[in-house]
Amino acid sequence: MSTTNANPSENRELPERGPVPPRKSEQPLLDTRARPLRDLRISVTDRCNFRCTYCMPKEVFGKDFQFLERDQLLSFGEIHRLVRIFRDHGVEKIRITGGEPLVRRKLERLIEMLAYWDDLDLTLTTNGSLLKQKARDLKNAGLKRITVSLDSLDDAVFRSMNDVDFPVAEVLEGMEEAERVGLLPIKVNMVVKRGVNDHTVVDMARYFRAKGPHYILRFIEFMDVGATNGWTMEHVVPSRELVKMIHAVMPIESAEPNYRGEVAERWRYQDGSGEVGFISSVTQAFCRDCTRTRLSAEGQLFTCLFATQGTDFRSLLRSGADDDAIAQRLQGVWGQRADRYSEIRTAETAKLRKVEMSYIGG
Repeated sequence: MSTTNANPSENRELPERGPVPPRKSEQPLLDTRARPLRDLRISVTDRCNFRCTYCMPKEVFGKDFQFLERDQLLSFGEIHRLVRIFRDHGVEKIRITGGEPLVRRKLERLIEMLAYWDDLDLTLTTNGSLLKQKARDLKNAGLKRITVSLDSLDDAVFRSMNDVDFPVAEVLEGMEEAERVGLLPIKVNMVVKRGVNDHTVVDMARYFRAKGPHYILRFIEFMDVGATNGWTMEHVVPSRELVKMIHAVMPIESAEPNYRGEVAERWRYQDGSGEVGFISSVTQAFCRDCTRTRLSAEGQLFTCLFATQGTDFRSLLRSGADDDAIAQRLQGVWGQRADRYSEIRTAETAKLRKVEMSYIGG
């Protein structure tokens, strides 16, 4: 495939099946704080069919908002090429995000292309609205597991938060289909905002505990991502407060992390019925172990969720650059990385014009 094509085909031929080639280097890239590059989150679209008030408020992302044009998006072939290069430099996990990734046409084709490397942990985050229709095709294409964003089981609260009047029942049906086809485990992310959905936390915990070990619920502190969600510290429910709420009803105890850099702090139910996680970027920063980088739908690489600017990789792809040139840019970007936003967050840093979550997928 020509790298000079401004709108490369989505239908790049898959590599011939056979042994997966070894990584070119067994030594991961390290940033200035000795954090290795391990995780790549890839946004495949800046569009979403929800207008969640903490992410894509309707007042900003309305009918007149200018989303990316199709030819501005990285093609599946371009994403495939970047993943190959990133894998050679230590990436072990790929998460497909958006916007809402399932609104990208023929997404299962990309999944099939990326699943060629069976040593990559290939997963996807979705709002679940299209999951019932898409789950089997995604599984057949090679997706291993999913994460579903769900902010309440209370239908009125959920409809209010997604701001498009979408019913919670249809998201739950999508999860059931994902479980049926084997996209497991299913992680469920709940962003908790004080005065909005915090009163439904215990009900969420009780429901997914009863669903069994294939479901892992994680509570996320409301974060100051982007510049449009009206974040203030008063809206944040600290994870330690949520732990106390749940422990009072269903006793839990702290559990060891599965690996270095795991985002969610793990807690397990004392009766052995499963676990729950807490993502505490605001009150318990985990910058020191962050191994993630994010690729926007138009090929900008961001080394922090709270970044104010990215590095352009699309221009390299479309100007005929060879793999070595792309690798050198990656090495330069990661080698200079010194991000630690959550460790230095203040009321002033919260006002910075940071990249929107809907653009890089959280």
